[in-house]
Amino acid sequence: MSKKSKVREGDDLAARHLRIGWWSLLLFLFLGVVLETLHGFKVGFYLDVSNETRRLMWTLAHAHGALLSLVHIAFAVSLKYAPESWNDDGRTLASRLHTAALVLLPLGFFAGGLVIHGGDPGLGILLVPPGGIALFAAVFLTARGVSGR
Repeated sequence: MSKKSKVREGDDLAARHLRIGWWSLLLFLFLGVVLETLHGFKVGFYLDVSNETRRLMWTLAHAHGALLSLVHIAFAVSLKYAPESWNDDGRTLASRLHTAALVLLPLGFFAGGLVIHGGDPGLGILLVPPGGIALFAAVFLTARGVSGR
């Protein structure tokens, strides 16, 4: 692959992650407004003591989603300044893992809060560990790639 086409591919990937980051940040900021509205109107489905787990799960979904949106933006910037030694396979895998983490972590927390079982989150919470592993691997690959290894 020529140097010029490799740069173009990195630019396309960076642009993709900028779009993902900004649009998902908007989505999770909207979720935050919805949660604040539920809180402001004292909606029992969200605020009752028996729904404390739901409130925690949905707050975690909002917080993780917003943070991971910013991580996507940082990843896009990192792609623009990454050394040429970062191979295409490593970049592509890191990209996919970052995206998987952005979907799995917030979705797992949100789905876990939809149905509460005696104070425990629902089965959706099972998406969180794979999301965490994907995030860890993505950050590792990114750190290694921008270090020129």
